Amino acid sequence: MSEIVLKGGQVVGPEGMDGQDVLIRDGVIVEIGASLEAEHVIDCTGAWVGPGLVDPHAHLREPGQEWKEDIETGSRAAAAGGFTAVVAMPNTDPAIDSGHLARYVSERGSDVGLVDVMPAGAITLGRAGTHLSHLDELWAAGVRLFTDDGDSVKDAGLLRLAMEYLSDLGGIVAQHAEDSTLTHGAHMHEGAVSARLGMRGMPALAEELIIMRDLALVELTGVRYHAQHVSTAGSVRLVDDAKQRGLPVTAEVAPHHLAFDHREIKRMDPAYKMYPPLRTEQDVSAVREALRSGVIDVVGTDHAPHAAAEKDVPFDDAPRGVIGLETAAAVVNEMVQLEPVAFFERLSVTAARLLGLARHGRWPEPGVPANLVVFAANETWTPQRFASRSENSPFRGRVMKGRVLATIHDGSVSYEAS
Repeated sequence: MSEIVLKGGQVVGPEGMDGQDVLIRDGVIVEIGASLEAEHVIDCTGAWVGPGLVDPHAHLREPGQEWKEDIETGSRAAAAGGFTAVVAMPNTDPAIDSGHLARYVSERGSDVGLVDVMPAGAITLGRAGTHLSHLDELWAAGVRLFTDDGDSVKDAGLLRLAMEYLSDLGGIVAQHAEDSTLTHGAHMHEGAVSARLGMRGMPALAEELIIMRDLALVELTGVRYHAQHVSTAGSVRLVDDAKQRGLPVTAEVAPHHLAFDHREIKRMDPAYKMYPPLRTEQDVSAVREALRSGVIDVVGTDHAPHAAAEKDVPFDDAPRGVIGLETAAAVVNEMVQLEPVAFFERLSVTAARLLGLARHGRWPEPGVPANLVVFAANETWTPQRFASRSENSPFRGRVMKGRVLATIHDGSVSYEAS
């Protein structure tokens, strides 16, 4: 029998916070009250105790790109960031387009045991955009979210077929919204900064056109649709309008789009190169407000590790993507300044509900599985080294407000700050 007490924290529930201890035994919360004791005590004084964070969008790179990250190192990074569940994107090598590959990812996650790892499935074979993946196999293997992330599905007719099939099953079609005919050869947002630098840019329209098309297909098929890493004010308006019309649409924002705008590119540091690119100050303001209001439902880290040798090149030659699992909670805490209940709704509860994860995103109470995070919202820290195999972070060396003190996964401590 294993027992842990989370002592002296502010336990966050749907109605607010209460200063209580939390006793965990054999993977379950058994009591919330005063003066509780156990052999293993974690000091939570001044910190929030809430449901473990859930990431609907992370790149763990396994199989095929383990020099960037693998499921073990990605799980360590997730646990260090307060996550108890993550969805692994399918743009691996080979792509997760069949049942045996999806089972491999979920089984590797279980073997590591630090967080629950759910594979997303590719919509098209090899993510090539020409033939549908083995959607039936993927569904049977437990996949519930389908995306060609890293690319949009260009063929509207093929996407419609996938939407119709997945609508009948109850699956989610998630889209990396980027019209590549408008972004070919570009490396940053199209605007005043790209013009000043003489660099070809990606217009906001490239994201918004795909979302417009997809929402029309959602209206036709009724499929559940999730807009990935929304980055423009126009995309926010499209999602808001779709929700007002009652369409089954959700959206996410990545932490870096809450923190930075395209002016950062002036330094030509590849740590700031990601797709969608950093947008304008007005776009940053729009996505922050959308996350506050709930128009954007959840935070997806878009954790995208790259080896140092890959990023340590001129900006134009660097791959896109930044890591984000270990800093996401602090970024949201500092940049959006949500109240504790809304903080956990955007980073945990809503994502767990969206993905059908019954053991995650549960407010702490007796009888609930012990998937929890202890988060000190007022504590500052400076990330220098990461649990991730890669270190391509724009937050490295920056003072951040809000620190994960401990993560509890299925009743075991998967991370505890030293």
